[in-house]
Amino acid sequence: MLLEVKGLRAGYGQTHVLHGLDFVVEDGGVTALLGANGAGKTTTLRAICAMIRTEGEITLNGERIDGRATEDIVRRGLAHVPDGRGTFMELSVEENFRLGAYTRRDREVQADFERMFGMFPRLKQRWKQQAGTLSGGEQQMLAIARALLLRPKLLLLDEPSFGLAPLIVQEIFGIMRRIRDEGGVGILLVEQNANLALELADRAYLLETGRIVVSGPAAEIRQDESIRRSYLGY
Repeated sequence: MLLEVKGLRAGYGQTHVLHGLDFVVEDGGVTALLGANGAGKTTTLRAICAMIRTEGEITLNGERIDGRATEDIVRRGLAHVPDGRGTFMELSVEENFRLGAYTRRDREVQADFERMFGMFPRLKQRWKQQAGTLSGGEQQMLAIARALLLRPKLLLLDEPSFGLAPLIVQEIFGIMRRIRDEGGVGILLVEQNANLALELADRAYLLETGRIVVSGPAAEIRQDESIRRSYLGY
């Protein structure tokens, strides 16, 4: 198992948001976290990255990471694409790429740049362009590419479709399918577009007020009309 979370509790100050979550992400698999705004999805990703106060056990690739510093967790194979994309707006596409690979000491960085160009050809065309001048879709692509340049074992994606036109959303999800199919990277996906997320994911968990209320194979959840009506709104 790539990621295993047991009894995860987290919050902000005196406010408790997560109330004992248990979930897993398999090697090379895609796990979706679904739920309404305020359910605790983004907080879950932040808790895994040690960005907020947490309790519980978090195991990545067989090693406990709860209690470690965020930068230490990143070095152990976790990359996080936050909501709002998190690109360095004042820097060029090239500089964002180089920042993505800055912790690496191997000689395959340039080869990985080329692999990203194959996956995100628009970024090659925008290589010297300032990230802040890119379209929203291009910024999202840059954020994902930069995260992949860390060569992570696990990629956390927070609302990758937010604010994007439908055609761009389809393109982004096509890229995520390619990442999944090429293997080697597990994905934990937070996404408001439940239908698209369930098409992509192997497994899904539905959160409501910081608790998991439904879990199971994504295909089964997608076909369950009562779950769709009660929790997913479609």
